[in-house]
Amino acid sequence: MSRRVSLPTADDLFRPTADPDAADASAPAPKAGKAAKNAAVRAVPDAPEEPVAEKRPSGRIRHDEKMTVYVTADELLEIEHVRLKLRGGHGLAVDRGRLVREALSLVLADFEAHGEDSALVRRLRA
Repeated sequence: MSRRVSLPTADDLFRPTADPDAADASAPAPKAGKAAKNAAVRAVPDAPEEPVAEKRPSGRIRHDEKMTVYVTADELLEIEHVRLKLRGGHGLAVDRGRLVREALSLVLADFEAHGEDSALVRRLRA
């Protein structure tokens, strides 16, 4: 019995992951059990099953664009407080970026639906 450890090759470690169709067919199949169940789950589905009228935030995907937003210490503390409440009280482990994208999506959807009467327009005019 050999005591050698079987390690992945460099090709396996550095293969492209952006295109699921280009995945290496010779890659070992996931083992049965919990790992196999999690292997097929994606954070964002490839295509919607039915047409969706509302826009949804991007969720957990690789983002190609970046935008820097400066906030006050109090605003950052409030964001962190909400993030921890979501984690502790609701079991939702989200990062600050996801939280901001969700909030932005809600504000933009309200603006699209209500226009002049939206909360965004009212607050910007105040």
